[in-house]
Amino acid sequence: MQEGYITELRNKAILITGGNGLIASTMIDMLAEINKDYDANISIYALCRGREKAEKRFAEYLHENFFHLILQDVCDPVQSDCTFDYIVHAAGNAHPLAFSTDPVGTLKTNIIGTINLLEYAIAHNTRKFLLVSSSEIYGENPSLENGFHEDSWGRIDSMNPRSCYSEGKRAAESLCASYGRQYGLHINAVRPGYIYGGAITGENSRADAQFLRNAVCGEDIVMKSTGSQLRSYCYVKDCVTGILTALAYGEAGMAYNIASRESEATVKEFAETVASCAGVGIHYEIPLDVEKQGYSKVTRAILDPGRLEALGWEAKYMLREGLSEAIAELRATIKKI
Repeated sequence: MQEGYITELRNKAILITGGNGLIASTMIDMLAEINKDYDANISIYALCRGREKAEKRFAEYLHENFFHLILQDVCDPVQSDCTFDYIVHAAGNAHPLAFSTDPVGTLKTNIIGTINLLEYAIAHNTRKFLLVSSSEIYGENPSLENGFHEDSWGRIDSMNPRSCYSEGKRAAESLCASYGRQYGLHINAVRPGYIYGGAITGENSRADAQFLRNAVCGEDIVMKSTGSQLRSYCYVKDCVTGILTALAYGEAGMAYNIASRESEATVKEFAETVASCAGVGIHYEIPLDVEKQGYSKVTRAILDPGRLEALGWEAKYMLREGLSEAIAELRATIKKI
């Protein structure tokens, strides 16, 4: 842990939306660990839609004084009167099947949900608001050989319903920037690359999540494309330390990429590494039409994390190391069920 942001978080109240998701739930685990190891007295508020899933995921914290569940849809006004020092907005559909089957819901979470939270932040004097955005806001621009930096841009087809996610995140960022300018709210956005980890949810239809589920069940990994797309991957624990670094030290109004320089790989290379770590094989299948509708058409999604690194952050996990830990965590979870 970096002592700097631990000092900044001490005695603070933090609202984290999308609490059941991979990034948000891992953040809650790491903040709970900081409380235990550093007596940091951080009050953690997890906003989740599903009670059963939330109570199962956070069973070990339910009777802790520092942990609080807020059960609601983020598209409804926030049901709380607390003053949060920080709000981290990580809620939203973030997997391909949701983009093809519920594009409207994906947009609503990123637009209506973000407005609700920003209005709450203004009304309750929140110190800092951080949006967990996405590398998908950059679209497609293969000519950027050194990767996307925060001022880059690319092509997105707004008339393709699959663009509900990328355009929704773009709108959410613009909302944050607008509220920051008009109301003086300290806002930041982080743009994670392709984040993987052991706390994946069962409905997550992203390729990396499917690969991991296959692997821990001892099944061959199923590839539904040639896997030639190049991606910036990042282990979820590195992603969370990146978010906390931006939260503590980020300049107001700025966005920060989160990606590991040592974890750039094609989808096929990622799958091969998962297979090698888990001792399984790979085979190919033709995807269903509903699956193909949710696939990203971006061929080269490489991020430049230099701006975040300038704040003192660095990725700690190489791809194989992160995948080995994720597989071990998933296996341990399966044994508990």
